[in-house]
Amino acid sequence: MLLMCAIIFGFMWLNSPSEAERAEYQRQQDSIARVQKEAKENKKTATDMLSADEVAQLKSVLAQMSADSTQQAGIDKQGVKVSLTDGELTGSIAVADTIIPFDEVLSSASSNPELHNKAVEAVKKALESYVKNGAFAGFLSGTEQTIKLQNDSLLVEVSTKGGIISSAKLKAYKAFNAPMVEVFTPEENIYSFTLSNNTQRFETKDFYFTPEEVTDTSVVMSLNLEGGAKWALRYTLEPKSYMVRMEMEQSGMQNVIPLNINSIDINWHQKMSRHEEGKMFEERNSAIYYKYYGDNGDVEYTKESGNDDKEIKDKLKWISTKNQFFSAVLIADSLFTNAQLTSREIKKDDKDYEKYLKDMTIRTAIPYASDAANPASFYFYLGPNRYPTLSAMDKYSPNEDLKLTKLIPLGWKLFRWINTGVIIPIFNWLGRFISSYGIIILILTIIIKLVLSPLTFKSYMSQAKMKILAPDVAAINEKYPNQEDAMKRQQKTMELYSLAGASPFGGCLPMLLQMPILIAMFTFFPSCIELRGQSFLWANDLSAPDKIVQWTGQIPFITNYFGNHISLFCLLMTVTNIGYTYLTMQSQNQQSAMPGMKWMMYLMPLMFLVFFNNYASGLSYYYFISLLITIGQTYLCRLFVSEDKVRAQMAINRAKPKKKGGFMARLEEAQRQQQAALREQEKRKGKAKRK
Repeated sequence: MLLMCAIIFGFMWLNSPSEAERAEYQRQQDSIARVQKEAKENKKTATDMLSADEVAQLKSVLAQMSADSTQQAGIDKQGVKVSLTDGELTGSIAVADTIIPFDEVLSSASSNPELHNKAVEAVKKALESYVKNGAFAGFLSGTEQTIKLQNDSLLVEVSTKGGIISSAKLKAYKAFNAPMVEVFTPEENIYSFTLSNNTQRFETKDFYFTPEEVTDTSVVMSLNLEGGAKWALRYTLEPKSYMVRMEMEQSGMQNVIPLNINSIDINWHQKMSRHEEGKMFEERNSAIYYKYYGDNGDVEYTKESGNDDKEIKDKLKWISTKNQFFSAVLIADSLFTNAQLTSREIKKDDKDYEKYLKDMTIRTAIPYASDAANPASFYFYLGPNRYPTLSAMDKYSPNEDLKLTKLIPLGWKLFRWINTGVIIPIFNWLGRFISSYGIIILILTIIIKLVLSPLTFKSYMSQAKMKILAPDVAAINEKYPNQEDAMKRQQKTMELYSLAGASPFGGCLPMLLQMPILIAMFTFFPSCIELRGQSFLWANDLSAPDKIVQWTGQIPFITNYFGNHISLFCLLMTVTNIGYTYLTMQSQNQQSAMPGMKWMMYLMPLMFLVFFNNYASGLSYYYFISLLITIGQTYLCRLFVSEDKVRAQMAINRAKPKKKGGFMARLEEAQRQQQAALREQEKRKGKAKRK
C-alpha cells in the first residue's frame, strides 16, 4: 500500500503544470470572463424599437379613433399617452416614475436603455389592446366618474368605467359597521357584457362610457362609435321601489357586430360584503340562487357551505347573489340561455375573512340581435329579503311567477306553507298596530298556544291517565307473568286503557301534530328581516344573539355551535326547559321508563343550550315564552284530572258495556289468532318430545 501511494504521488508531481503553464491558463480564464461580461452589458444596453409597421399601425389606430370625434383622439392606457397631431405621433410614457418623451421612444439612442426598452414594451402592449378592440378602441381611455341616482329606497351610483352600477345602498337599513347596507360595493361588484364579431371579443368593463340624459332617477351610459353606431345602457330607478330598470339600447350596430352573432355573454363577479355582526348565520345563508324559465320553473341554489360549481344548460329567468337578509337579483325580460356558477368561501386565514362572506362568479348569456333597437332588458332587484316586498315584485313579470320569495329560507314545503299561510300574515298584521317586535312575538306565541291548546290538553290528559293506571298495569303484569300469557296480559291491559279512556299513544300523537309549527317557527325567526336591528329588553337586535357575556378564547369541540358568548334568552329557555322536563316526568309513569331515560331527558335542554346559543335572540325568546305558557297549561290541566275522577269514569264504563270499535275488534281477533297459533306450536313441540 505504501509503495502504491508513493508511485501515485510521484506521478502527480511529475505531471504538475509549470509556472508558465499556470499563468497561461489564468490568462485564458480572464479573457473568457471579460468576453462574457461585455456580452452581458451589451445585451443590457441593447435598445428595442418600434418597427415601421408598428408605427404605421399606431398612426392608423389614432386616425381611425379621431375620424368621428370632436376632440383629438389619443391612447391613454397604463402610463402610455400618445396622440396624433398633424400626422405626427406625440406624447409620453411613464415608466418607473420616469416620464419618457415619445420621440425618444422612436429613437435608437438612449441614455438609459433599460427604461427605453420598458417604454417600448408598454407602447406595444397598449397598441395590441387598442387593435384588439377595433371600433371600441377609442373607449379604452378616459376618466372614471359616477352618476348618482336615488329614490325613497335606494341610493345608486353608476360608473362611467364599464357603464355599471358600482354602488347600491339601502337607505332604510344599517350595517353593523356602516350607516347604510351596501349591496353593491365599488371594485367588489363588477358585471360586464361581452360583444363579439367573428374574430374579436369586446368586454364592456374595459370601456369608458359617456353619461347622457342624466336625471335624479335615470341615466344613459353610451358608447358612440365611428360611423354613427351607438351601444348604450339605460338605468332607471323605479319609484318607491328596490327595482332598477336596465335596458340595452343600440343603433347602427350591425356595421360592427355581424347579424350572425345571436348572443351576448354576461360575466358577473361579486365579493359579497358582510353586513351583520354575527357572521356565522350570514355566511351560512349566502349562496347563488336561480330560477328556471317558465311558470313551473323551480328555484335552486349553490351550496351554502364550502365551495360549489354548477353548470346549467337550461334556460333561466333570474340569477341572484343572496345572503341572510339582502339580495341582488338580475331578472331578464326574456331569459338566460345557460349559466356557469362558482361560489368560493373565504378562508379563515385570508386577510379579507372578516370583511367578506363569499366570492361568487356568474357566467351566462342572453339572446341578441345587432339590428334590434332594444336587444335586451333587465330588472335589478337590490333590496331586502322581506316577504311582502318580494311578493310585490311579481308585477314586474306579468307573464311568469318570479317566485322571488324563495330567496327566504322558510323550510320544506309543509313548514313553508305554515309560515307563508299563517305565521307571516299574523306577524305582519300585528306589526300594523304594534311597534315593539318583542310584544308582537309575545302575542304571536299566545295565539299559537291557544290554537294548539286542545292538542296540549289531550296530550296531558293521556299522560296523566297513564300515570294513574300504572299500579293497575303492574298488577296485570304480576297476574300474567309467563311468556305464554303475553297475549292475555296485553288484552287485559288494553281493556283497562279502554275503560279509562286512555291510550299509550295518546300523548305522542298530539305532540307530533304540534311539531310542524315548532319547526316552522325555527325557520321563520332567523329569516325574519323585520326583527333585524329591533331591540327588546336587554336584546339590542332580535335577529342576533343577545350576548350578556363574551370572551375571546375557544371552547374545544363546541365553539362552532356555541360561539364565544352566552345568550341570556337562550339561558332562560334552557332553565325553563329543564323545569318543564321535570313537570313532564312527574306526570308520567316512572316505573316503566327505560333505565337512563331520566338523565337523557335532562340532557336534552343542555344540548339545546349549545346549539341555540348562537341563534337569533327572537327565536330563543319565542321558545322561552312558549315553554312558560306550556308550564301554565300543565298546571291548569291538573285541575281537570284526578285519580278519583278517572276511577269513577272507569266504573261507569264498566257498568255500561259498549260495542267494540272496529280497531279493538280487529286487535282482539289478531290476539285470538296469535294465541291459537301459540297453542298449536306448543302441541307440535309436545308431540316431538314424545317421539
